[in-house]
Amino acid sequence: RPMNTRFTVELPEGLIPQAHQRPSPNHDARSGGSPVDLLVIHGISLPPAEFGGPYIDQLFTNTLDHDAHPYFQGLRGLKVSAHLVIRRDGELIQCVPFSRRAWHAGESRWGGRTACNDFSIGIELEGCDTLPYTDRQYDVLIGVVRALRSAYPAITTDRIVGHCHIAPGRKTDPGPYFDWARLRASVG
Repeated sequence: RPMNTRFTVELPEGLIPQAHQRPSPNHDARSGGSPVDLLVIHGISLPPAEFGGPYIDQLFTNTLDHDAHPYFQGLRGLKVSAHLVIRRDGELIQCVPFSRRAWHAGESRWGGRTACNDFSIGIELEGCDTLPYTDRQYDVLIGVVRALRSAYPAITTDRIVGHCHIAPGRKTDPGPYFDWARLRASVG
């Protein structure tokens, strides 16, 4: 079925009205007064390499049943979120307004600055390090990045990075199968 890949960002709140809104409580005020000038792409699947279940939403809303899968035991007490999630089928979900700081990057550094959550937008792609992402995900991601760059012009092409770039040695996502060339050619 045809998908909408044209998005808009409503400012100052920082909402994409075309996204499904599933608010996460895991956010706070941005600090430091820095403009939003970094876009961080992540990969997530719960359990690892399993797709389509309710667990990402549950993790981001603090409702995950940690006894539902052995892997979830290691996530107890974790309070995380992202601004957006793009599912394998291209569904776009907004968890945190862009005007707020989502808790997606953890300990991180980019361009000589630490605490990347303060000045970044985090997008989680449903995926893993061992499989390619879907064409639908790329189509939606490209549309979202175009809308974000229009709303936040300080996010230049060279300021679109992976979690692996801001937390090297600690994080590997979005993984070796993420097609950086495809994204940059489409949004540059």
